[in-house]
Amino acid sequence: MNRITVLSSMTLLLLLSTNLLAQTGDTKLSNTPPEVTIAGTQLLSINSSITAEKYDLYVSLPGNYKDTTRVFPVVYLLDGQWDFPLVQSIFGEQYYDGFIPEMVIVGITWGGAKPNYDSLRTGDLTPTPTKAIPYGGNAPKFLQFIKNELIPLIESKYRVRNDDRTLMGTSLGGIFTLYTLFHETNLFNRYLLTSPALPWDGGVTGRYEKEFAAKNTRLPVKLFMGIGEYEDKAPFNNFVEVLKSRNYIGLSLESRILEGVGHSGTKPLGYSWGLQSVFARPSLNISGTELKQYSGVYRVSPSKEIILSVEKNNLMMRDVDGSMKSLLAETNNDFYIRGEYIFIHFRKDDSGKIVGFRIERFGGAGFASAITQ
Repeated sequence: MNRITVLSSMTLLLLLSTNLLAQTGDTKLSNTPPEVTIAGTQLLSINSSITAEKYDLYVSLPGNYKDTTRVFPVVYLLDGQWDFPLVQSIFGEQYYDGFIPEMVIVGITWGGAKPNYDSLRTGDLTPTPTKAIPYGGNAPKFLQFIKNELIPLIESKYRVRNDDRTLMGTSLGGIFTLYTLFHETNLFNRYLLTSPALPWDGGVTGRYEKEFAAKNTRLPVKLFMGIGEYEDKAPFNNFVEVLKSRNYIGLSLESRILEGVGHSGTKPLGYSWGLQSVFARPSLNISGTELKQYSGVYRVSPSKEIILSVEKNNLMMRDVDGSMKSLLAETNNDFYIRGEYIFIHFRKDDSGKIVGFRIERFGGAGFASAITQ
């Protein structure tokens, strides 16, 4: 049997189990309500020759995945057994508000019969064994599994970008994310973690960073780190200050203290703000004089118009419902509204004159033709 087995989609598993129960003739079992499944998700299984473990992969596909011309960013989430439903839900909220693009999410967890998640994750996610936990320290092999087996599997089966990968995790998953950052930096270009277990083995993560800094001046990634208000913040704050003091070329770093939560509670807030941070769009500083070329009245339909104007060096949009919104520049011709799924892409004729713009809203798009400028 091939060591990589595609089990099925979660929906297919549900249908099969329901049919099996019906065939048994057991009235009590057949009347059991079906389990709730997550729409748009699939389940893969992979047996690793590197770690000698079996892993389950929960895969969430975006709504427009059916468009076969598109390729999507991919997020690899550690501890998928707990956090996959949470992150899949957070994605929907953040995408609806326009903060992040459509993406494929891969939740990594352990397979087999009744896996002991606590011991398995402690073994795979920690970089070194300790006297208290001698079975730790499998992070080097787990990282090689991700690099040489898991990622090739995902990229062979799904239309995901090989130049836009995100790794995210919490607690032990947080120190594994940092271990990956300092040992296989270019494997991912976005790193997102909360509540990292930095005291592990006397602060071994800090030693890895010091060794990295001795050989590298560049760290071209986007990194978000968060920790709960009620956690021991000293190791976290010290680590952040060290990273800032390095002045790594190319590093985009954001750290946050997450108010009102402890260790486990950092996930909803941290993952939400973290995704916003690592996928943040540029906001170019364009002068009011340059912005004036976009001012004018644009017709969306025979009875609806959008008005653009420049106020205090900001490009403002009066929408069809009369509301005023500030447009931010991603490029000289592409603008967006922060916190809403509204994107505007200006079009020019051969002479450079604005002829209108394509406007994208959640669920649809249209063209607004320039009437006056």
